[in-house]
Amino acid sequence: MTEIRLEHGIWLLVADGEKALFLRNEGDAEYPNLEVVRALHDENPPTREQGTDQPGRHFDTATPHKSGFEETDWQRIGKERFADEIAERLYQLAHRGRFEKIILVAPPLVLGELRKVLHKEVEARVAAEVSKTLTNHTVWDIEKVLTNG
Repeated sequence: MTEIRLEHGIWLLVADGEKALFLRNEGDAEYPNLEVVRALHDENPPTREQGTDQPGRHFDTATPHKSGFEETDWQRIGKERFADEIAERLYQLAHRGRFEKIILVAPPLVLGELRKVLHKEVEARVAAEVSKTLTNHTVWDIEKVLTNG
């Protein structure tokens, strides 16, 4: 990973499928000082804890055999909904002029979901994307990882 330039006032979204941190650099590019602006948390238990029904079955049209439907991945659906919530929050913040530039830091699945639902006003302000899971790191460790590569 190349070094990310954390200029003064730049925002960062550090997210995964269940947690999102909105950070702002109060320092400068040489000595960043990330401050938490807002944190979101979504309860998303494993699929086995969310769905108890067996997948449905249907008759194949040409044969007397039954086939099963694929089981619903409730956890993935929860992550997609959380990505929608994050995208809406980013749009509200961008529309109010709260940030000019933002860096998105998330695992590949979450980045992909965010890309699908980001408003054009937010897309235009994305300075960089980092495909990493850093939500369980301290703010200081996030600074270190992003500046030291």
